[in-house]
Amino acid sequence: MDVNYEYYRVFYYAAAYGNFTLAADVLHSSQPNVSRAIRLLEEALGCKLFVRSNRGITLTPEGKRLYAHVKLAIWQLQAAEEELKQIMGLQAGVVSVGASETALHLLLLPALQQFQKMHPKIRVRIQNHLTSQAIASVRQGNVDFAVVASPADIQEPLKGSPLMEFQDILIGGKRFQELSESPVSLHEIQEYPLVCLGEHTMSYRFYSRFYCENGLLLKPEFEAATTDQILPMVRGNLGLGFCPKKLAQEALEAGEACQIELKETIPTRQIYLVEEKGRPLAVAAGALKRLLLDYRAQEME
Repeated sequence: MDVNYEYYRVFYYAAAYGNFTLAADVLHSSQPNVSRAIRLLEEALGCKLFVRSNRGITLTPEGKRLYAHVKLAIWQLQAAEEELKQIMGLQAGVVSVGASETALHLLLLPALQQFQKMHPKIRVRIQNHLTSQAIASVRQGNVDFAVVASPADIQEPLKGSPLMEFQDILIGGKRFQELSESPVSLHEIQEYPLVCLGEHTMSYRFYSRFYCENGLLLKPEFEAATTDQILPMVRGNLGLGFCPKKLAQEALEAGEACQIELKETIPTRQIYLVEEKGRPLAVAAGALKRLLLDYRAQEME
């Protein structure tokens, strides 16, 4: 049955107010237009919906049954309209982001602090992953987008937008203070214990390649599960470790760790925003994406 939705809307207000004239006022229409819409609806449904009398209108049994359903539908539509209004005004919404450990601490957390101040009613869900897992979560549609550190295997239909560049440094605890007095080579630090992420991580691949390019084999004595575990292990004098300079800065200034200058140059790394091409983002996710891209603009200035 093909019935004009507007007829149901007119019926709802006429039934709710028990008066065609009041319904017309609410609908910014006229009483004849309301009467006509009700007549057409009754013809389409094949039954009377109102009993008209000098005292006004009352619902028939069929009208009461229809009103019970139409009322719920109208309420649902009104709630949906209000929800969309809030979402479009960034007064509601949920953003789901996949993040690698390094990207989380270097960029995403500072950005989220600003985002929360701007849009306090938007909820953000962070899924903390390895880089490969974060990228897979985008491909599977489990998150709106991901923020990961290079190296990252980003393949079609995904695309990566660079957000910021960062530099790793080699650090050691107080036990290795003498190594910070003058530049040393990778070959020289081979005799010292090394703290590194596991073989299944992209960071391990990055440093494995770096060592290989300098004729050496990466052989860490200690394996950390996440990037933020490396610094405490270094401070505890378990070994040397590679860490983003920004994350190590506080420990360096406090004298809890020292920077060890290498003769070889550690390649710079990037943080990328990874998303699926052609997949539209919800309003809230789009707002967070724009904020992250603004960080990229600030880095380029």
